[in-house]
This record gives sequence, C-alpha cells and structure tokens, in this order.
Amino acid sequence: MTTHAPAPTERYLLAPDLVADPYGHLDALRESAPVQWSPLHHAWLVTGYDEVMRCLRDRAVSADRVRPLMDAVPQGAREDAERAFGILSRWMVFNDPPQHRRLRQVFQEAFAARAVARYSAFTEKVTRAVLARKAAPGRTGDLMADLAKPLPALVFARWLGIPPTDGPSFWYWNTRVADLVLGTAQEESEYRASLQALVSLEDYLGALVARRRAEPGDDLISQVLGEGRVGDSVSEEEFVGMLTQMAFAGGETTSNLIANTVLALHTRPDQLAAVRAEPGLAQGAVEETLRLDGPSKMSIRTAAQDLDLGGQTMRAGDRIFLVTAAANRDPARFPDPGRFDVTRSGATHLGFGFGAHFCIGAALARLVAVCAVRTLVCERPGLRLADPQRLSWQPSLLNRSLTALPVHY
Repeated sequence: MTTHAPAPTERYLLAPDLVADPYGHLDALRESAPVQWSPLHHAWLVTGYDEVMRCLRDRAVSADRVRPLMDAVPQGAREDAERAFGILSRWMVFNDPPQHRRLRQVFQEAFAARAVARYSAFTEKVTRAVLARKAAPGRTGDLMADLAKPLPALVFARWLGIPPTDGPSFWYWNTRVADLVLGTAQEESEYRASLQALVSLEDYLGALVARRRAEPGDDLISQVLGEGRVGDSVSEEEFVGMLTQMAFAGGETTSNLIANTVLALHTRPDQLAAVRAEPGLAQGAVEETLRLDGPSKMSIRTAAQDLDLGGQTMRAGDRIFLVTAAANRDPARFPDPGRFDVTRSGATHLGFGFGAHFCIGAALARLVAVCAVRTLVCERPGLRLADPQRLSWQPSLLNRSLTALPVHY
C-alpha cells in the first residue's frame, strides 16, 4: 500500500515566496498526493509524473481553455473580445483531436528538426553579432534584455519572414498578447491593449500571407503555402490564426530558457566547467534546465468527462493544473531529481509537454537556446552573475520567467 506524506498547508501559487521558488512546496504537494483538489485555485493539482503523463494522453482531458480566458476579461473590455477570442479558438494549442491534429499537420514539415537545422549558421552569426553589440567584455548589463529576448526574436522573425522594418510593431503586439494568454494582464486597460494587439497581429499576418502568395520567399509562410495545404486541409483564416500562435510562442519560451540555463550554470561551477570543457554538453544543460527549472511551470486543462486519476474522481468541467514543474522532479522517474546534471540521461522530461500537444516549436527553441548557451560559456569566460541573491521572477502561474538577469560580461 502506498503511503504519502502529510498534506502541506494550502498556499496561493502566486504568493511572492512561491513565485521566487515554487519547488519545495510543489515537491511537498506531490509527496502528499500526486492528485489533489485545491479549493483556493478551484482546480485539481496534478503533480506526479505518471499522473501528468496520463492526462497528456487521455482524451477525457481537454486542452480547450478559451472560455476560461474569456471569463477572466473584465466586463468593460468584453466588447473588444469577440474577434480576439475567435482568433484564440483557432490556435491548435487550444484544440483537441482530431481538430488539433488537422491544424498541426499544416506546420509539421516546417517545424521538423531537419528543416529547423537550416537556420543553425544564421543563429550562430546573429548570436555573435548581438553579443558584440550588447555584451562587450568588462561591461555590466542585463542578459535578458541584451541577449535572451532579442536573439530569439531575430531568429524567429527571419524564419517567419517578418521584414526588419516591421519588427518593433510585431514584437510589441506579441508582448501584449502574452499578457492576455499568460494571465499577467490585470487592469481593464491592459486587457483592452492585449485584445487589440491580437487583432492587429492577425491583420498584419493576414496581409503578410497575401504578400507571400504573390512573392514567395525563403521563410515558414512561403514554405507552408507552397505545400498547398492552405485552402485545402485548413482555411486561410485558420492558417492566419495559427500564425498568431506561432508568433506569440516564438520568443517567450526560448528567452526564458536561455536565461534560466545561464542562471543554472553560473550557480553551479562544476556544471559550468563541464560545459566549458566539452561544449557539446550545452545541449545537456538546456535539457536539464527544461526539466529542473524550465520556462513552463504548468499547463491548464479541463475534464471533458468524468475520470478517475490517482484515487480521485474528477468531474466533467473541472479545471486541471498539470504541474510539469513538479512532475519533472518526481523521484519515481528521475534519480536524485534535485541535482542539475548536464550529463543526465534516462526518463523523458515534460518541459515541452508530451504526445499530441508536444511543443511544435521545440526544435527551434532548442537550436537557439543551445547556440546562445554554448557561445556564452565558450566565448565569454569572464561572464558572472552580478547579484544572484536579488533576482526577481514574473508572477505567473504558467511561466517561469526572470524579470532581469544582471551580469558582468
């Protein structure tokens, strides 16, 4: 018979101390019961590796959360919301099979590792150019602002085919959309700005698709249009809607992955030395960050029908938090789970999800993050953290994101 530790006192997951370091509390939740109801969050907290995997595979668990996002919008901003939430409803991440599969297949070839690998040389060139401009040795700066944010933006814009002159508007809209989707918008004015940004982003991408139909280029949009699926397996409206998801997801996760990996290595001198001695281990450092302190803490699901999980009965309509940040530290799957080990092998982490909803952009995120980490470790040996004891994190249920990462280059 399985025994569990006593349940910890329920805590609000956005309490400042848990935003700074959620892992002790999440470990205690998992050890007490890998599935438990949280009255405070009105949701089931699923923290065990096997239980999260079951939810990621089970069709009784739905990824559709457009309605909860809409319900969070203040009444005064609802008049702006109809078109914006119509766009969100076309995001594949908010759709279940078979609709999800139909939408995803349009991008499958473009996101394959072999297709993404074509951007390796470009990514290395841009990484060195950004570092030369922003991170001269001896300078003090913010690694988030200097590299972690602009590098994925530059690579992704090139891959998507965004002209450099359109970059400022494009990335402003993306930032505001992130406020909506990640739940950081609080005031009515912030919701209005986010909703309008999503509409503006769709208008822009719709016009860019029309331009690429007339004048194809060497980019994602041209490649997918050239495959002939737009207008066949998906409508043009669906395609443009999904492009807004790609635009939103293209920078945020990778930026946080770069910063979190740099932080992890520079607070563990033995692991930093290992990567410096064997630069190929930069890949292992990125994977271990995804497991131990990745850019995503959880994903939100809904029970589409009643189901039993971990000795509990979830009812149709119940909200479910799949806490991958806890599952990735489950000692039943990962030996010595609290240790950051760039040579770790074995069980698959859930840093990019799993199964049908495995992050379609994982290959691109890995490419950019590994290049950034390897270049910093090998070409900036004097890099050190300016004040590792005074870091702050964005208050988000979903994301693990530093507000800044002050460093000495």
